Amino acid sequence: MIWLSIALLSLLALAPACATLWKRTRTVRDERSAALALHEAQLAEVDRDLTIGLIAPAEHEIARLEIQRRILAADKAPSSADSSRAATVGWVGLGLAPVLAVGLYLTNGVPSLPAQPLGPRLATEHMQDKKNDVLVARLKQTLATLPPGDPALRQGYLLLGQVEASREHYAEAADAWNHALDMGFDAELAARTAEAITRTNHQVTPQALALFRKALDAAPQDAKWRSAVQARIAQGEHDQDNP
Repeated sequence: MIWLSIALLSLLALAPACATLWKRTRTVRDERSAALALHEAQLAEVDRDLTIGLIAPAEHEIARLEIQRRILAADKAPSSADSSRAATVGWVGLGLAPVLAVGLYLTNGVPSLPAQPLGPRLATEHMQDKKNDVLVARLKQTLATLPPGDPALRQGYLLLGQVEASREHYAEAADAWNHALDMGFDAELAARTAEAITRTNHQVTPQALALFRKALDAAPQDAKWRSAVQARIAQGEHDQDNP
């Protein structure tokens, strides 16, 4: 079935090019033949003018010599062979295009891979979300039972923030990471928290801007995320100056 789909898509994609090439092949005129036909008609006209007395014999001879000179020049004009050769190259190129495409697909594609309908995948994702909700609820319950000084409390909030961020629940991630920051400041964690706040509000809020600045001040010089934080700070300052 997949090969039939590939063939139909190839025909659909190449149809405009094939139509253009076919039309060009049919409409290309032979320059040499057209020129010779024109000059032969001129010779016939000159002979007819001489017969009915419109021109003198001397003028007729001069005209014939000029037309014959043009015929010799036209005989050197390119014939349809060049156009035919170009058309042949074009058709070969169009024929090779789907072959090359299939070859590239076979190098990385998996034709035997079964179809993956959207409905079952959405149902699977929904079930996974429900499982994640249960796990997050349990984690929150566990954190609620831990005493304030327990080292596992901060690690639990870090884990909760990572889980929520992976689910694109940025508000919940920022809240969990803020709890972790209250228990111990970390520059990279502050930058992540500020980014989560920014994504939640779709802008760099004053709270996020303050966290970004604090993270940048405490960041190591070789931190890979420094440039991203600097860009966010510039964006936040611009938004504040241009409300």
